[in-house]
Amino acid sequence: MAQKIHIVLEDDLDGSEASETVTFGLDGTTYEIDLTDEHATELREALAPYVGHARKVSGSARRGRKASAGAAGNGSAGSADGGPSAKEIREWARSNGYEVPDRGRVSAEVREAFDAAN
Repeated sequence: MAQKIHIVLEDDLDGSEASETVTFGLDGTTYEIDLTDEHATELREALAPYVGHARKVSGSARRGRKASAGAAGNGSAGSADGGPSAKEIREWARSNGYEVPDRGRVSAEVREAFDAAN
């Protein structure tokens, strides 16, 4: 039986329908937050004075460290905690009839279905 799941992002601040997932980092931790265009603009404007004076860290260097940590932990390039990556879950979901977004969070329902099947 095929299933289609429609993912709707919800603004993490006010609960309205979000338009994007914003990723940012602070103190060595990367965060994601789902926001409306208005809230995303507010966040970017609030961070702009700091970003303007900061040094940019290459995205490839961060990805390299994360992949190495995953590989050392369990022999695969999964998530930082050793579990499957969002990419792996999305590929599985699509091949099993689930509709998932290209970016943003993978729903708990899809993750649970993946866990049950694997």
